[in-house]
Amino acid sequence: NHNNMAALCRGRHRWKRTNCWHVLTRNLTGRYDYDLVVIGGGSGGLACSKEAAQLGLKVAVLDYVEPSVKGTKWGLGGTCVNVGCIPKKLMHQAALLGTAVKDAKKYGWQISGPVSHDWATMAEAVQNHVRSLNWGHRVQLQDKKVKYLNIKGSLLDEHTVKGLTKAGKEMVLTARNIVIATGGRPKYPTNIPGAIEHGLTSDDVFWLKKSPGKTLVVGASYVALECAGFLTGIGLDTTVMVRSIALRGFDQQMAGLVTDYMGSYGTRFAWKCVPKRVDKLPSGALQVTWTNTETNNEHSGTYDSVLWAVGRAPETKALGLDKLGVQLNNETGKIVVGPDESTSVPNIFAFGDIGEGRPELTPTAIKAGKLLARRLAGQSTKLMNYDNVPTTVFTPLEYGCVGLSEEEAEKRHGKDGIEIYHAFYKPLEFTVAERDASQCYIKVVCEQGEDQKILGLHFTGPNAGEVTQGFAMAFQCGATYSHLLQTVGIHPTCAEEVIKVNITKRSG
Repeated sequence: NHNNMAALCRGRHRWKRTNCWHVLTRNLTGRYDYDLVVIGGGSGGLACSKEAAQLGLKVAVLDYVEPSVKGTKWGLGGTCVNVGCIPKKLMHQAALLGTAVKDAKKYGWQISGPVSHDWATMAEAVQNHVRSLNWGHRVQLQDKKVKYLNIKGSLLDEHTVKGLTKAGKEMVLTARNIVIATGGRPKYPTNIPGAIEHGLTSDDVFWLKKSPGKTLVVGASYVALECAGFLTGIGLDTTVMVRSIALRGFDQQMAGLVTDYMGSYGTRFAWKCVPKRVDKLPSGALQVTWTNTETNNEHSGTYDSVLWAVGRAPETKALGLDKLGVQLNNETGKIVVGPDESTSVPNIFAFGDIGEGRPELTPTAIKAGKLLARRLAGQSTKLMNYDNVPTTVFTPLEYGCVGLSEEEAEKRHGKDGIEIYHAFYKPLEFTVAERDASQCYIKVVCEQGEDQKILGLHFTGPNAGEVTQGFAMAFQCGATYSHLLQTVGIHPTCAEEVIKVNITKRSG
């Protein structure tokens, strides 16, 4: 039948070119509805589906937001756009402006009366921006001829996806290839009475209509510290409860500087503490009971909100992966993937946060998604490079890094195999403002020897993301310590302090 169609196309002039093209593309798809079905319309899924469609594949993307326990829901775009990077950075910016107002007086700005922050104004502005991004994503999918389906997808076999609409109606799609890019959602502790009933997560905090008030943030991940940081910065009484260490997986010396700064900035810390229960008092306030694991003493306090930031869980449970034999990591629940994002089942691929051992970052998901689309379209064989991925933690004092932590470098190269250059510095803008710069610090971890290849670069200070992004490119070019010394600084900047580091840790 397909051959006849193609022959018709060639043979009869009354077939318009568009029809001809339509039939030929149908032939490419063959017996499937689509060349590619992507489950998950977040950073990765959208990048992958748009790229594939531009390369001529017939693509559908399925995105469905399961409301949070608190009932928060949002539009197309995934975590980053709706309940992650974007609203987080905007609220971080709100907090930085609070500090800037304090500094402004020292710089001669006459600000009369007490300066206070209105949550509703900020939240509404942030939410409106996010909604404009939801709209923008929908328009882009239309422009690029990607079929967008607001349905919950699961797998029936390696070529078939079942979709469930909000109303509970089923539809079935077939595809040559299926890509899973469903990401993750925040976890709640399961063993703490009242945690779920009375708690929030990062899925909720950005969509609150009114201020969370006095808040207990449980956890010490970057999500916990960023949220606690901007809540403190807009004037809320905020406590961070830490079980063991802050910023696990990051350089621990840098983590210490970040939390030290937050402490002097006004964030309270309850170190070595684990919550036991959360009770709602008649007043509506939440009473939290916790144990100090060092003294075994029990304590309690009252808060208006409790924000759980105790990690994220992959969205794999409802996908029907077990039936197909898609291999998961037993501990994390993430999908085991190869360097080409392939799973243990042919024609099924997975990338982004859902992939085992992958960094949980939007830019890596976007890049990996585009590269996967190019491979699936037969345009390229290039794989994603997950080494030397830069990142920044947007705490009140920002922390940017690229490459290895000191601990990881030492583990790989030995204490004698590395040389560390470091410096404390004072940003110029801190001087007139009389701000304490004792946590502004730079560390460059190098390989010992002739070349002194740079293994890791760490920076705490203003605009850490902007600084780190530039140096991240140098890592792609094999930067060495002598390259750093050859670089001319831009004066006066914080970034120039990086190229001036000359004191080794060994020497003091």
